[in-house]
Amino acid sequence: MNAIHRRQFIQQLGLSTASLPFLLGLPSLGLASPARPRQRLIVMFSPNGTIPPAFWPDEAGSDFKLKEIMTPLEAFKDRMLVLHGLSNKVRGDGDSHMRGMSCLLTGIELFPGNIQGGSHTPAGWASGISIDQEIKNYFQSREESRTRFGSLEFGVGVSDKADPWTRMSYAGPNKPVAPISDPYQMYQKLYGQLKDKESLKSVLDDVRNDLKKVRKLISAEDRRLLEEHEALVRQMEKEIGEADRQKLRVNPPSLEEGVADQNDNVPRLSRMQVDLLVNSFVNDMARVATLQYTKSVGQAKMNWLGVTDPHHGLSHEPDKNEEAVAKLVKINKWFAGELNYLAQRLAGTPEPGGEGSLLDNTMIVWTNELGKGNSHTLDNIPFVLLGGGFGFQMGRSLKLEKVPHNRLHLALAHAVGHRIETFGKPALCEAGPLNLG
Repeated sequence: MNAIHRRQFIQQLGLSTASLPFLLGLPSLGLASPARPRQRLIVMFSPNGTIPPAFWPDEAGSDFKLKEIMTPLEAFKDRMLVLHGLSNKVRGDGDSHMRGMSCLLTGIELFPGNIQGGSHTPAGWASGISIDQEIKNYFQSREESRTRFGSLEFGVGVSDKADPWTRMSYAGPNKPVAPISDPYQMYQKLYGQLKDKESLKSVLDDVRNDLKKVRKLISAEDRRLLEEHEALVRQMEKEIGEADRQKLRVNPPSLEEGVADQNDNVPRLSRMQVDLLVNSFVNDMARVATLQYTKSVGQAKMNWLGVTDPHHGLSHEPDKNEEAVAKLVKINKWFAGELNYLAQRLAGTPEPGGEGSLLDNTMIVWTNELGKGNSHTLDNIPFVLLGGGFGFQMGRSLKLEKVPHNRLHLALAHAVGHRIETFGKPALCEAGPLNLG
């Protein structure tokens, strides 16, 4: 029932508006707002730019044809939104790979720092939260969309080294979120039985008490760091409690044993991580996820494709090197195939307790840190949306003109009901959210 009908109801019965909060939850009166369907977001990342002639459709509108790289997605063409013309307009410190990666989801400058990249100025971490974490926080602030983890960060072939080339998710300024690249570690996080829980709880109690004792003895800066540690303790306590309460709708997937987190195992690791991601959504452990393949400047060797050249080095080859271009097309087509596997798994999984499939209520955003590898351009960043549940008009190819990608992030936030006015750098949001309806 909308606000007008509620007012009419109150007037007809001569009730005080003060009574409305007490009446909204009574089902027989029909005053409660209709429950919002589940909405989920997945950001999938592949690195080092694309090959534009083999990626972008020539046509705009609904009558478009998929180029070679995106042919694995043909079955989902009517559920795709291809956004040509989005630009990462964030400037400042760092090279294009650094800003391409760490400003991709944050839309705001990097802090000054001492990490040197290319021939540009050194830089540090991003100075703001990423859109996946922003939407995660919004979901977690609401009882109806709160989940055990809020968000899950999956990696495939991501190196252990932490720098602006390896991190796209940020919990806040200077707070990069590391993806979990080992599926067995992710399995343990999701489904592992915590041993000696009482002992662990006791340790957390001791830690909490110790932290309180030293609070008055340290500087303001150290207190800020201490507060972060205390927040981690609270999060661990919360996860212990929620792990005890949560009942699985679907059993965990059976993972192949003994698959090492190594370059040549990336295809198997990818499928394991996708299966875990889909299962975590079925069990409503999170409604936001990232799926990061390797990293910016990543030098993975796609030996399973017959491509033995390191990816980043290959992406620097000039356009006239036809052999290199063919290899890069093959690499990017493989990433599209992994997106197809993710979409197929979501489409083949019924929505728990509802109608349709998981894909009907999940928006996947496939993106990259660069528009083109050898030019390091931050224009025409690949953004392909696939799925449903956000109210966007899918099955289209759009041609935009250097639109700040911040406006897409605003559109994603608004689509889940989070009506923020700006995201990232405010000056890049002046035209408001991108209209995708």
